[in-house]
Amino acid sequence: MPQNPLPYSRTLVMACATVIEEMLPILPEGMQHQVFDFGLHVNPNRLRSTLQEAIDAVRGQFDTIILGYGLCSQAILGIQANDCRLVAPRVDDCIAMFLGSRGAYTAQCQAEPGTYYLTKGWIEVGGTPFTDYEYSLQRYGKERAEMIYKMMMGNYRRLALINTGQYELEKYREYTRRTAEKFGLRFEEIEGSDALLRKMLLGPWDEAFVVIEAGETFTMRQFYDFGEGDA
Repeated sequence: MPQNPLPYSRTLVMACATVIEEMLPILPEGMQHQVFDFGLHVNPNRLRSTLQEAIDAVRGQFDTIILGYGLCSQAILGIQANDCRLVAPRVDDCIAMFLGSRGAYTAQCQAEPGTYYLTKGWIEVGGTPFTDYEYSLQRYGKERAEMIYKMMMGNYRRLALINTGQYELEKYREYTRRTAEKFGLRFEEIEGSDALLRKMLLGPWDEAFVVIEAGETFTMRQFYDFGEGDA
């Protein structure tokens, strides 16, 4: 499996606005990055085309592009490497990145299936059901806002703040606690990890990652056709 090449100036990170918040404290000096709007997740096809256009636009400038995205509703599938290597974590979404591995996320889902997760990035960027509720409240009134919220969040019981250890957490802890109380959810702070993010940036790119070379395309089989060892 390819290792992360040096120099870092020949490596580019393309990441969602929520993910880059966790990457910036550990981003190697000289490694460039591009940030993409979290709202692109609403339309996976648009996210896919936006990333492909960005990859094509830097043709010839980098040896490796690291994508700070999981499958993200299959938005990454079909993206093609042009003249450089593409690296993506073998995860469904960014929650696994913040918890440190796909295995850690699976364990959380099994133990607490009705959980909505927050990090600094999600809180700062917005676009959560809680900010959507406030928007709906102002635009449609309380009755419709509550109906929309229940449609989105009816199966959730826990609001978990992931502590990745990357920044001072008290401000975000207080926000999450107040939000949980307001919406009748159980607040919990859970331990995260930057282990997967560090490996994304520094290597090695082992079985926890999908690596494609120039001319290749991301496929579903690459993300699920593998053995044990991703924990």
